[in-house]
Amino acid sequence: MITRFLVKSLQINKKITRPNSVIIKKWYSDLTTKDIENLHPALLKKADTLQVELSKLEDQMSSGKEFNVEDSKRYNQLTSVVSIYNEFKINQSNLKELEILIEDEDPILKEEALLEIKIAIKDLINSTNKLKIKLLPSHEFAEKPTIMELRPGAGGHEANIFAQDLLNMYIKYCQFNNWPYELISKSDHESGSGIIDATLSINQLGSYDRLRHEAGVHRVQRVPTTETKGRVHTSAAGVVVLPKIDESQNDPNLRKFAPGELRIDVMRASGSGGQHVNTTESAVRIIHIPTGIMVNIQDERSQHKNKERAMTIIRARLAEKELKEKAEKEREQRTGQVSSVDRSDKIRTYNFQQQRVTDHRCNFTLYDLQGCMSGEKLDDIIDQVEKNETDSRSLELIKMIESEEK
Repeated sequence: MITRFLVKSLQINKKITRPNSVIIKKWYSDLTTKDIENLHPALLKKADTLQVELSKLEDQMSSGKEFNVEDSKRYNQLTSVVSIYNEFKINQSNLKELEILIEDEDPILKEEALLEIKIAIKDLINSTNKLKIKLLPSHEFAEKPTIMELRPGAGGHEANIFAQDLLNMYIKYCQFNNWPYELISKSDHESGSGIIDATLSINQLGSYDRLRHEAGVHRVQRVPTTETKGRVHTSAAGVVVLPKIDESQNDPNLRKFAPGELRIDVMRASGSGGQHVNTTESAVRIIHIPTGIMVNIQDERSQHKNKERAMTIIRARLAEKELKEKAEKEREQRTGQVSSVDRSDKIRTYNFQQQRVTDHRCNFTLYDLQGCMSGEKLDDIIDQVEKNETDSRSLELIKMIESEEK
């Protein structure tokens, strides 16, 4: 479809200033070769199948047949996918029409088409990427809030300080995005700088799908403030990202525990806290006996609140563990699959000397370390990690579809 601007420019007889068509044509050729990737036929076939499924549900709806909860849920899912698919087809058609006009003998028509090609290409790239994401199965806990746990790794006291820096980064990220959050627990280093561990609850629905990519070992390279010779030290901190299961609602993912599955101990809180530390058994330790997963909470004066927080964390850890085991079994059962590579170890390096942040999973470098640490540029990195994951999962899906057709 030719845009109104292009049609109007053909209808009026006025001299316009136009860029060199040879330059634009070269730019267009380079861009299409580099940046536009046609969707794999297997993905297009899947999109067509989903469109047919939606049509059947629409016929069912128009006939007056009652929808159950699952039908309604599926209808909403399909509507979202097909809407993006239709957008993709329109953008694809627009680009093809403009490609034909570029070869037209009319110089005005040709050069106006070249001017509009840039927008058409960006629109197609955007809709292609969105469709790829929509065709992939969403994460089981995609809509959940998040629990993040941070701990120092190798590197001595500098690792404690870096863990605190990461905690501050995620808090600022929440503030930048206007996400509600709560610091569930934090144990400070005895020196007063850095942390021993911390647990952050991010109560924004859907935040888990965004932040799950932050799980892994984060590495920092910088000159510590205590370093007298100016030598660069390397240290690390670990980030665990868990889905937060809502215990106040009828959540189907809410874990029920069998008698004897949990061991719950109460004790006096340790550390600073005045008389309260020595007189009140407010600290709570919960151990999941089958897995050995243990949670200690002592931040609140109320034993009840500490137990509630500990239960939230242990449910989140178990949900994540079971989901990973389920995904691993599914991968093992597939034949001819393209295996995902787990690169949770050393996922990212923060180099303070060079003011850069490099994510090793997608080989993306952001040359704005302060912007990242302030939370404002963290999305730039997460976007690239998500794109890398989408491309990888798309290859797995294509392989699976092709194997099913054999």
